[in-house]
Amino acid sequence: LKQYADVQDQLLVNVNKNLWEVMRTCSDEEMKNFGAELNKMKSCFTKESKIEAHNEKATLYSKLLQSAQEQHGKLQARIEKVDELLKEAESCLVALGAASFPFLLELENLKAQEEELQRAGGFLTGMLNLMWLVYLCRELTDLDTENEQMLAQMKELKEKEKNCRELLERCNFTEWEITEWIEQQALFSFLYDSIELTVVFGPPVDGDAFGEDPSRKIVSLNFESLLDEEKAPPSSRLVQRLIFQFIESRGCWQEMCPTLYYLPQVLHDVSLVVSHCRILGEEIEFLERWGGKFNLLKTDINDTKVKLLFSSSTAFAKFELTLSLSANYPCASLPFTVQKQIGNIGEEEISAVLSTVPVGYHYLRRIVSLIHENLLRDPR
Repeated sequence: LKQYADVQDQLLVNVNKNLWEVMRTCSDEEMKNFGAELNKMKSCFTKESKIEAHNEKATLYSKLLQSAQEQHGKLQARIEKVDELLKEAESCLVALGAASFPFLLELENLKAQEEELQRAGGFLTGMLNLMWLVYLCRELTDLDTENEQMLAQMKELKEKEKNCRELLERCNFTEWEITEWIEQQALFSFLYDSIELTVVFGPPVDGDAFGEDPSRKIVSLNFESLLDEEKAPPSSRLVQRLIFQFIESRGCWQEMCPTLYYLPQVLHDVSLVVSHCRILGEEIEFLERWGGKFNLLKTDINDTKVKLLFSSSTAFAKFELTLSLSANYPCASLPFTVQKQIGNIGEEEISAVLSTVPVGYHYLRRIVSLIHENLLRDPR
């Protein structure tokens, strides 16, 4: 696997274009199944590596056992040699008789050495067996520890997987759909078909039978709002205004997207803003429905400003917070004004709370929640 370590952070299209061509057409279910198969392969590779490590340990233990047996064999050979010497000494004693007293002393010494060697051999054998048992116990303890660590790592990885899946769901910026693609033009819809993008193509490039050559020129890009302003709720009208604020701020889109090659980037940029504004609309609808839980009496929208009227008998306070929204929500702090009506909660207190709210997902909801928690709730 080391030879692939340098490419693990690269895009799939740069590593394996054929696999990328297949994977980009897969459905969410197929992607989940593919991820499950990858996990199975990972599990198999992990088990194989454990088996290989186990086999290597078994080989090492076999070598240690063989070495101990060789030492035991040498010791046995030495004992046998001593036995032969004893036999020779006994034959000499029979031959020499009474004149063999010095040899008898030597024989006694040899017997003492033999007993000592036998005791040493038995002690060595017992020590080897004991060392082997201690080693096996340590190995079992280490394996149990490794098993616990692996279980903890698996739990941590599952938690990370869950967080990553939630993040992927939040960061799904594919907000566009193709409603029409013909030879002369293509139509894309955004935000529940309330915004339409018309892309007019130039003449096809020679040899491009399907009209999808990246170098094919784009004559014009036009965005159009299909929202019924009279029937749409205020939050939907606000979302439309912010999206078209972004669209108009970019100037001439045709200059930014002269050919088909740049069209995916345009769709991504617009989808990103549409996604953020759509979530903002959902936040406003949530506050309109459940604002009472946060001491929020009223939510009003004027152009691109959101007015939030808070009231709390517990804090003896009533004030109106006006937030100025823009197309870069929720990536920047929101300008605000405070109109104090009852009590002592004013711009200074609100500013202290807003300074602790990081920008990002559900920025508006978190602002309202912290104002309720820090300024309006019963301190008990």
